[in-house]
Amino acid sequence: MLATPVLLLLALGIVAFVLRYQRRLLRQQEQLRQVRDASQQQALEAALLAQEEERRRIAADLHDGVGTTLAIVKLHLSTLGQPALTQEATALLDQAISEVRRISRNLLPVALQKFGLPFALDALARTVPADGPTQVLIEQRGQPRRLDPKRELIVYRVVQELLGNGLRHAHAETINVSIDFGPDYLSLQYLDNGIGFDPTASDLPPAPGNRTGLGLTNLRSRVAVLRGTLRHESAPGTGSRIWISFPIPYLPADQAPTPIPAL
Repeated sequence: MLATPVLLLLALGIVAFVLRYQRRLLRQQEQLRQVRDASQQQALEAALLAQEEERRRIAADLHDGVGTTLAIVKLHLSTLGQPALTQEATALLDQAISEVRRISRNLLPVALQKFGLPFALDALARTVPADGPTQVLIEQRGQPRRLDPKRELIVYRVVQELLGNGLRHAHAETINVSIDFGPDYLSLQYLDNGIGFDPTASDLPPAPGNRTGLGLTNLRSRVAVLRGTLRHESAPGTGSRIWISFPIPYLPADQAPTPIPAL
C-alpha cells in the first residue's frame, strides 16, 4: 500500500525536475541568443564605423592631397606665359579639381556635419542634374528634426545608397524618396519606374544587362545597426519599391548635437 504513493511522489518529483531543467535550458538558450545578437550588432556597428573612418580619411587625402597638387600644377601652368598652349590643360585641370571636390563631398558630407540631416537631404537632391535622364525628388514630411550625429549619418547613407543604386542600375525616368519624421520613428519610402529586378535571383550570377538585388545587402546592414525594418517589392519591368522604418529618439529642439569630427 505504501509503495504506490511513494512511486507516485517519485514520478512527480522526476517530472518537476525535468520541467525545471527544461525551463533552465530555455533560459540559457535565450541568454546565449541575446549575447550572440549583441555580439553581431557590435560587430556590425564596428564594421560600419571603420568604413566611415576610411571614407573620412580618403576624403581628407583627396581634398588636401590630390586637390592641392592639382591646384599647384595649374598655378605652374599659369606662370608659363603661353595661354594658347596651356588653355586646354588648364580647363582639364579645372575639371579634375571640380571632380575631386565632388568625390570628397560625397565621401564626407560636410552639409550633414554642419547643418544636420534635413538640410543635407535637400542638398543631396540638388546634386542630381535637373536636366538629366532621371528626375529625382526627395520629399521630407512631418516636422524635420535633428538626431544624434551617428544616427543622422546612417540615415543619410541609407538615402544616399537608395539614390545611388537607383541612378546606376534602375534606368528609371523618375525616382521618388520620401522621408517621414514621425513622433518616435523615421520612415523612408523609395519608388522608381525603372527596369526592376528579381529579388530571388540575388545569389545567382547576373545576366548581361539585368539588374540584381545585391544593393540591398548594404542597405540591410545599415538598417540593422539602428534596429530598423526593411521591406521591398520588385520584379523585372515593374520598377522597385522599398520601405524602411527606424525607431528614432529625436533630440530636443534646443539641443544641438556635437558634429562628428573630420579627419
